[in-house]
Parts: sequence; structure tokens; C-alpha cells
Amino acid sequence: MSEFHFSGEEHRRFFYDCLKRSGSTDLYHQVLFYTLGVSPDTRCYIEELFDFEENRIRPEGLHADWQTGGTTRLTRLAFNLWNGYTEPGSERDSSPYWCFDCGFAPYMLEGIRLRYPEYCRDWVREDCR
Repeated sequence: MSEFHFSGEEHRRFFYDCLKRSGSTDLYHQVLFYTLGVSPDTRCYIEELFDFEENRIRPEGLHADWQTGGTTRLTRLAFNLWNGYTEPGSERDSSPYWCFDCGFAPYMLEGIRLRYPEYCRDWVREDCR
């Protein structure tokens, strides 16, 4: 696995727990759980965002009552990095212009770096903290 820059111990623990639960450590699972693990809210409501038994995202989780502007942006990016998902009728909401307009942006960029390592080899990131 690649080197990860976690937001804290809870983020790290969540990431590895979800990989274990899913039974997969492939790139798609790593990026999904890394990105969703950034926020305490998305960690808490992971069952509303990912179906571990069916091994699929739950797009309906984007409209849960607990979602905030920031967590919605984080979820949209995680889903898009998982399989290119964009919500029908709201495709523009998955664009960088809208997605990165929140405090999770440094970790979102890290998720992109993890998803596309072949294009980010020479990218030197600064500490996200």
C-alpha cells in the first residue's frame, strides 16, 4: 500500500477497519475509505454510504439528514473516485469548483494522489495539518 497522510488516529483506524470489513485492499477501496474517513460524520455513517455486503456505494446517502456542505462534497468526491459516479442531474456538483470549496480540500487532494499515483509521482505534498 502507498504512504497515507491521515488526519488523525481515528481516520487511520477507520481506514484499516473498513478495508478489513470489505475484504479488499485494492486501490478503489483504499481511496474510498481514505476519503470517507476524513470526517467524523462520514465515519459515523459509513453504513449509509457503503454497503459492505453488496460491495457498493450507496448514492442515496448523499441526501441523508446528517450530511453537511462539507461532508456532501467529501462523499461526492469519494464516490467519483470509486467508480466515476456523478449524481444524475447534479453532475456539476462533482466538479473541483464545487467539491474543493471546503476545509477537507487537502485530504481530498491526497485522495486524488492515492487514486492516480502514476500521474502524481513527482508531486511533493506539504503537511495537511
